[in-house]
Amino acid sequence: MIFSTRLNSFKTKKELYFSVDQEITTIDLIKRMATVEGLTHVELNYPEHFKTNSVDEIKAALDELHVEVSGIALRFSGIYDDGEFTNLNENVRDQAIKITKEAIEVCQDLGGTTTTIWLANDGFDYSFQLDYEQAWIQTVDALRDIAKSYPTMNISFEYKPYQPRAFSLVADLGLSLLMVEEVGQPNVGITLDFCHMLMKKENPAYAVALAARKNRLMGFHLNDGYKDNDDGLMLGSVHLMQTLEFIYYAKKYSYEGLIYFDTFPIREDPVAECTQNIKTYKALDQIIMDTGMEKIEQLIKERNAVRVQQFMLSILPTLQV
Repeated sequence: MIFSTRLNSFKTKKELYFSVDQEITTIDLIKRMATVEGLTHVELNYPEHFKTNSVDEIKAALDELHVEVSGIALRFSGIYDDGEFTNLNENVRDQAIKITKEAIEVCQDLGGTTTTIWLANDGFDYSFQLDYEQAWIQTVDALRDIAKSYPTMNISFEYKPYQPRAFSLVADLGLSLLMVEEVGQPNVGITLDFCHMLMKKENPAYAVALAARKNRLMGFHLNDGYKDNDDGLMLGSVHLMQTLEFIYYAKKYSYEGLIYFDTFPIREDPVAECTQNIKTYKALDQIIMDTGMEKIEQLIKERNAVRVQQFMLSILPTLQV
């Protein structure tokens, strides 16, 4: 298994690792992150994490720490409040596409395989605010152009139903799969964020099954929450059984990609919090292995809710984290 986590989580509890007046660089965050037992990869945000350190400096630090880059995530801010790929200002739209291509090139330079695109501002807040078909075509065209420019790199789309916009243009799994189909490039896929799926009232394991069925599953962002907000809580802390089911379907479809913890430890020590996420994932994975894939498959075929509840209660004493 390959594990990574949200680098910005390591800005919290600064007093435990840094001096009060220290300016924290990307390399400082990577060094702190590298102390997490079991962590194998780092995911960097572009352009955010390249403002304090150059690509070469980051590459040297990663080599020294024996940490690999799994990929790059796009983070648009500032001039993109009115949209990225759907911005009415053609210069801003072109800039969003240009920055995405830069991120893919940085990903290549650092040995990563996947660039994840989250379009935070492509959406709407009011009725009659957006030409939906035009915005859809703009997004599909931009992704097709980007994917065709870098055919050997994975381009993964991360959907979210809302936040910061009231409505995202591509808000759920079905729309994401439709968009990917229209883009029509084999190197374009989907990243599933557990909290985002809960916010949309999707069942996460169902999304895994459908994305895998279409051979478009490229990444996981794992966390937990209370459905209405992107809470970023620890793995399995609220929806334990749905997390277990999610991992089961990941195994069923032979997912071997990155397991990324997109959690927001604010009051917790981020090193301890990430360590716990890894332990929880491994413990749930072990339960599936100990139970047996075939036995769980038989349970699913029975469609018996009482038997499922009995199964849940039977595994609780075996959880050792």
